[in-house]
Amino acid sequence: MPKAVVPEGKRRRRRPTKGGTVLSERLIVETALRMLREHGSAGLTARRLGLALDADPSTLYRYFRGMDELTLAIGDALIGQALGGWEPTGHWRADLRAVGLRLHAAYVAHPQAAVLTASRVTGRANELAADEAVLDILRSAGFALPDTVRIYHAFIDQTLAFAALDAASLALPSAALDADEDMWRSTYARLPRATHPRIAEAAPLLAARMVDSAYPTALEMLLDSAAAQLGG
Repeated sequence: MPKAVVPEGKRRRRRPTKGGTVLSERLIVETALRMLREHGSAGLTARRLGLALDADPSTLYRYFRGMDELTLAIGDALIGQALGGWEPTGHWRADLRAVGLRLHAAYVAHPQAAVLTASRVTGRANELAADEAVLDILRSAGFALPDTVRIYHAFIDQTLAFAALDAASLALPSAALDADEDMWRSTYARLPRATHPRIAEAAPLLAARMVDSAYPTALEMLLDSAAAQLGG
């Protein structure tokens, strides 16, 4: 049976680690994010995290029931970073755009963590606050409840899907990422019109666009569709 997580109040009264560090859930998550950035998901283990914190790995289980619960906390921290300081303006389209771009940017800023967490449902405070905010934006704009849920579903899944896709590219070794991006110039741009006429005519535009995220464009398309429905 896993050990019970120690209540927050009791954690704070614990003595510092050997190196003088006072552990907290926030410090553990921040350290885990740094380790993911430096070593990838394979490098994040309880043993290595304990070494980085100068603490016995078993101490981590006073804060998290296991590494999976830590993963959920990391995902929730990314959402918290995304919405930190954001305030709604009352203009539904601008507000939904801002939330989407902030979420996408937060995940892409931590690509290894994004790959690990984008598909998870944390049920934690920051995720709940984000969900409440998106639903409130749509309901306050006048969308019916079934339409609100449908648009919310598409918005969240689209945002996280693009975040995971873009983060996975950024998490590649630099040589592989450069090779993928160069493919649009070295291969696609040289295809003959006789065999690939549509690719050939679009090649210059493809080479310019395909190295960037399509998320802003996809987000605008979703917002256009929602606005048309609301207007109708």
